[in-house]
Amino acid sequence: MQPLLLVDVMDTLVYNPFNVEIPRFFGLSRSELLAEKHPTAWIRFETGEIDESEYLRTYFADGRDFDHAEFLNVVRRAYRWVDGAEQLLKRLCDQGFQIHAFSNYPIWYLTIETRLRLSRYLSWTFVSCMTGVRKPASAAYLGASQKLNLAVEACLFIDDSLENCRAAETIGMPAIPFLDTASLRDEMRRRGLLR
Repeated sequence: MQPLLLVDVMDTLVYNPFNVEIPRFFGLSRSELLAEKHPTAWIRFETGEIDESEYLRTYFADGRDFDHAEFLNVVRRAYRWVDGAEQLLKRLCDQGFQIHAFSNYPIWYLTIETRLRLSRYLSWTFVSCMTGVRKPASAAYLGASQKLNLAVEACLFIDDSLENCRAAETIGMPAIPFLDTASLRDEMRRRGLLR
């Protein structure tokens, strides 16, 4: 029986601007930016506890200001497909897979949708800003399977985070750690899931 696919978005399907473009915008390295950011603002933004304006206001631990509009433009322009991801998603859809986004991400997922139209291939069902819970909390995986009215074993979770994949497997949900699209395609073939 074909599993339902729960697929992470950032760094699995869509390029994450936090790796290069956002640190560059601030003139910092990624490690410097991590050290200077507010320690909880992003998590609160991802779970929908604060809105975008509050997130930007509290972006840095020291409260410094910056050009919010240009920052958002940098983020928006950086979103693009991970190499091969769109083609693989289309192939999976053509093969009849039901696919749901399962992502720790804020309301910015709507910007991704506007730019890349992921909804052609998947449903934006489980984004943390809507569910209020983040991976790797077991409640995130259990909540998804319960909403879908499926046993955890009937789902297949795909994510670039090993921690998130291990958390899924701990509750009995099969998982594939994402390295790149070619490796994912090969692993799905090995499991007999991809023609």
